[in-house]
Amino acid sequence: MQTDAELWEPTAPAFVHALPALLDVYSAAMSPPPDQLAGRRSIMEHHALHTGFRAVVALAPGGAAALGFAYGFHGHSGQWWHDVVTAEVRSRDPAAERRWFADAFEIAELHVHPADQGRGLGRTLLERLTAPRTEATAVLSTHTGPTVARRLYASCGFTEVLPEFRFPGSTDRPFAIMAAPLPLRAGGRRRSAGRSRAWLWTG
Repeated sequence: MQTDAELWEPTAPAFVHALPALLDVYSAAMSPPPDQLAGRRSIMEHHALHTGFRAVVALAPGGAAALGFAYGFHGHSGQWWHDVVTAEVRSRDPAAERRWFADAFEIAELHVHPADQGRGLGRTLLERLTAPRTEATAVLSTHTGPTVARRLYASCGFTEVLPEFRFPGSTDRPFAIMAAPLPLRAGGRRRSAGRSRAWLWTG
């Protein structure tokens, strides 16, 4: 399904500036406890400092509101997610660790506001985010179960590396660790979208 959203590719400082609006999307999509939002913001600010950081934001026409966003960065040793996940993969299948994580783009977040889901925004964000990457693979974690996100990732070529994994200290339901070769497999018709008039977000 096509969408009339405008896509904005912010620099890391502009992404940090826009975090209040992006966290509204995150909250609507994920319904986290309110007391966790400050910690989530701190994590996202830290992620923006990582090597190879890239973000894409879907905006309503005219740039008046954020509809969704996605971001990621080059994964390597010393990053919490990378180290925790690769340690588990290595203990089960060292060849899988080398195949999927030796040169990987880590997709840290991809969220679309519930009011704007079902319009192809998630696919558009995922494709735009990964299209210019030069890494060999893309990796991510997503909740287990037959979710819309899982179906999207599978349609783009992601496979399960760890079907069920609990992060240390997490009381949430388990995650699936998924990976795909880059470039991603096209899962549907692509629509070219222009960059937005993003002055409202860059300050």
